[in-house]
Amino acid sequence: MDIVVLCGGLSMERDVSITSGTMITEALKKSGHRAVLVDMFFGYTDNYTDPKEIFAKEYSGTPQAGISEVPDLKAIRAQRPGNSDDRIGGNLIEICKAADIVFMALHGEDGEDGKIQALFDIYGIKYTGCGYLGSGMAMNKGVAKQIFAQNGILTPKGITVNKYEEKPYRNAGFPCVVKPRSGGSSVGTSIVSDESEYEKALEFGFLYEDNLIVEQYVKGRECDVAVLAGKALPVIEICPKTGFYDYKNKYQSGLTDEYCPADLPEEITAKLLKAAEDVFFALGLDVYCRIDFIVDDKGDVYCLEANTLPGMTPLSLLPQEAAAAGISYEELCELIIKESLKKYN
Repeated sequence: MDIVVLCGGLSMERDVSITSGTMITEALKKSGHRAVLVDMFFGYTDNYTDPKEIFAKEYSGTPQAGISEVPDLKAIRAQRPGNSDDRIGGNLIEICKAADIVFMALHGEDGEDGKIQALFDIYGIKYTGCGYLGSGMAMNKGVAKQIFAQNGILTPKGITVNKYEEKPYRNAGFPCVVKPRSGGSSVGTSIVSDESEYEKALEFGFLYEDNLIVEQYVKGRECDVAVLAGKALPVIEICPKTGFYDYKNKYQSGLTDEYCPADLPEEITAKLLKAAEDVFFALGLDVYCRIDFIVDDKGDVYCLEANTLPGMTPLSLLPQEAAAAGISYEELCELIIKESLKKYN
């Protein structure tokens, strides 16, 4: 198959996305596909006569993988010639229409929030993963929490705080977690225990988004469950060596211990697997996702959020869970494509 692997964009998770995309592209090529890695923001920059030509040659504009600090999006924007406000680069729609399918390696804004999926639907472009509606609902943590509550899925109690609402800002009691409503990779997230920390956490969170989720802090074991084709994969437990599972602990090797399958009582594992599948169907998701949970000391399972385009980097959780189920990285990519194509039959 001829496949465009779409990554990058103007998200805080841009570098993570490029790293995911690089690994996906290599895996697809190993499986015999003609795959081209393209940055959504910069578009396809090489010359061609027919867009099908791009799958038969090396691309000089392949994005370079690497994760360090949260990217400076203003500096990234300045690197593209011209002053266009477009968030997608040149020739992108044309080359995506020429592909048999677009493998979505995007994370965060414009990629995981359903916008590009809606655009592709309009153009008749096939793509992997969730559709625009499920993506949008999952990305907006405020909407997702309401859907969890309506479907009897346990989730931490919380409120949404807007940057421009009248001060003093409301809070949800302490300790609490403050995080961007539509962010990812824990960028802009803080755990706070008193009013002074709360003010600093709000100021920090508002650097990334005007709407923040403030929710009760649930102390417990952090677990993740991926769902593929409606079925939960083995549970993975995440144990950061210091602090919580933030951007640094997620993507720098050696800072977090991960155990898959998680060493949990059988009844807790069963609860997590069922809750993951319940979330998948409650949000109207399809193909695959990864869902974050906290298990408290009473054995209650709290759903934090759902990720509709989970990471595919060397340290990402989804590939580890798939491996625990006997699915290699290359096989996982093939399964995602196979399940995604079912949407178009």
